[in-house]
Order: sequence, then structure tokens, then C-alpha cells
Amino acid sequence: MPDLHLETIIKAPLEIVFDLSRSIDLHILSLEHTQERAVAGRLTGLVEKGKTVTWRAKHLYVTQELTSKITDVEPYHFFADEMERGAFKEFRHEHHFTVIENGHTFMRDIFSYTSPLGFLGVLADKLFLENYMTNLLKQRNLTLKRVAENGQWKELPGMETHL
Repeated sequence: MPDLHLETIIKAPLEIVFDLSRSIDLHILSLEHTQERAVAGRLTGLVEKGKTVTWRAKHLYVTQELTSKITDVEPYHFFADEMERGAFKEFRHEHHFTVIENGHTFMRDIFSYTSPLGFLGVLADKLFLENYMTNLLKQRNLTLKRVAENGQWKELPGMETHL
């Protein structure tokens, strides 16, 4: 089971970064190149504990659907989402947030997954999937950082409470 670890420093308050990480609209914006869309469950705004989102996107030349559920939340410090249905055998994505100097936010992602198909899945992980998933997460985090730092977050549904 690969564990992908990413760390990002964002020049924005913890509360804004936490909520942007839960934003369906930010997620869609960050993965435009995959034609990502929320098609069932929560469709816009901020996803909350116990709620699901079904995503449809084109990954590795194949249109796929994946349903994830927010399983754990510690407001402004941690949340986790887990796959309920989709291409992986399983996955868990942990999001950790800490305030650092100057009121900036340190964000750590831990994405753990198991590919289907046993040995063939392990081979796919090593050949391309770990790299592909790491790049997707990096793209998402770069978009989150940009939107948090430039004030564009004010335009996203669910973020009104921070105005």
C-alpha cells in the first residue's frame, strides 16, 4: 500500500486553508484538466463529516467515477476522506493543518491507497500510478495555495463565513 506524503506552506489563515481543502468547488477548479465534476452526493460548497461526493473525471484516458466519504474531522486541524466506491481497492486521504510563523499554515497530506489486481496493481503503482497520484495531489495543492493567497477563495461557495 503506497503512502504519498506532501507538505505545503500557505500564506493564509488556518481556517481558510482548512475550508478550502473541503471545498468541492476548489477541487473541481484544481483538476480542470481531468474534467472533474461532482455528480452525486454533495455537489458544491464544503463537504462535512459523514457526507459523500461522487466524482466523475478522466484519469489515464479513462472516464471513471469514485465516491468518497468524509470519515473523520477535527475542525481546523484534521480531516480524512475514504473511498467508498471506485477504481482503487481502497484509499484514505488524511489532511493535517498547523499554524506556523506569521500566521501561515503548514498543510500535510497523507494519501494511502491499494490498487486492485494484486501483483498487477503493485506493478502499476511502481511503473506509473504513484507518480500520477503524486502529481495530481501537487496540482491540487498548488491551486489551493494560489486561491488562498490571492483572495480568490472569497468567490467560492461555502467560504462566505470567512468574509
